[in-house]
Amino acid sequence: MTGRFARPQLAVVKVGSSSLRGTDGRLDRPQVTQLAEQLVAARGAGTRLVLVSSGAVAAGMGLLGLERRPVDLPTLQACAAVGQSELIQTYQRVFERAGLAAGQVLLTQDDFVRRARYLNARTSLQRLLDLGAVPIINENDAVATDELSYGDNDHLAALVASMLDAQLLVLLSDVAGLHDGDPRKDPDAPVIAQVDDVDALDGTMIGGTGSYVGSGGMRTKVESARVAVRSATHAVVADARRPGVLADVLDGVEVGTWFVAGQRRLEARRLWIGFALTVRGRVHVDTGAADALRRRGTSLLGVGVIRADGHFAVGDAVEVVDPDGNVLARGLANYDVASVTQLAGRSTRDAAAELGPAFAREVIHRDDLVVLS
Repeated sequence: MTGRFARPQLAVVKVGSSSLRGTDGRLDRPQVTQLAEQLVAARGAGTRLVLVSSGAVAAGMGLLGLERRPVDLPTLQACAAVGQSELIQTYQRVFERAGLAAGQVLLTQDDFVRRARYLNARTSLQRLLDLGAVPIINENDAVATDELSYGDNDHLAALVASMLDAQLLVLLSDVAGLHDGDPRKDPDAPVIAQVDDVDALDGTMIGGTGSYVGSGGMRTKVESARVAVRSATHAVVADARRPGVLADVLDGVEVGTWFVAGQRRLEARRLWIGFALTVRGRVHVDTGAADALRRRGTSLLGVGVIRADGHFAVGDAVEVVDPDGNVLARGLANYDVASVTQLAGRSTRDAAAELGPAFAREVIHRDDLVVLS
């Protein structure tokens, strides 16, 4: 093997809104075209590809004459509906010249967290690949109720890579990679070439959201890389406008930031709990409970709970937060927020005796819990 890793048989490539929008507010067709040509070349070199493309909202903004990204959900949905067809047609024109077909697939969160829909989406994508098509995926923004919840499709791309057992996730953006410092404050901050342990990254390097065009940023890219590496998938963040960027990444050239794949793959259900579900609340725990969860992988009991907040019901995903305010785990709650509040600080025996037998269970069972830090 030469380069960073062996050339992948299957790669998921994601490109962000800010990399596909021109200065006039419309879709940058030349940029979409050159990206499509790189995809065609990669297919010719032997790598099957799935494209997760943002840009529908940005394209719709231009077509509807909007100068800035809307902040209300109905207008975002309208932009997505108007812009999606233009985006796909621009890709398809290039693919047709190469004898390839594009297959549009719109996904929502339910397609990952409901088993029947997950299996159907995976089967459909695999069949498209088997037939030689290039699946082009976007979040179904026109009907989604959580406002672009996947963070400019970064998170969505990582979940697709896990779903399909891809060897590589490529996140193409308007940045050269993860910098050792904030490039907005320090233009000379170098790009970090390799990240062996994504969980050990300094939070100050990750920052917040990116441009006003997209809803993502370096933080969402790092979180998406975390999903990928836990799925035994390599991830690379690189500049979408760098000439020949995709060929270089696939060939293992040192470009952008490489997040090294983990050795063990997190099983699908735990991946959904840890990364796919929308969090509805938080359960704050004491030091003893935090240590038990991290070191022994135990269930979360009421005695270790300090308080709960949010609006979660039974079965909803919640974050488990340690005394320092760090999110240490995510899990599926066995109780609603009011009941967890009642259980806080009580042993299981006392809870059952004082509140009734319905309170004899764990707050979160270890089988429904994913430790994140």
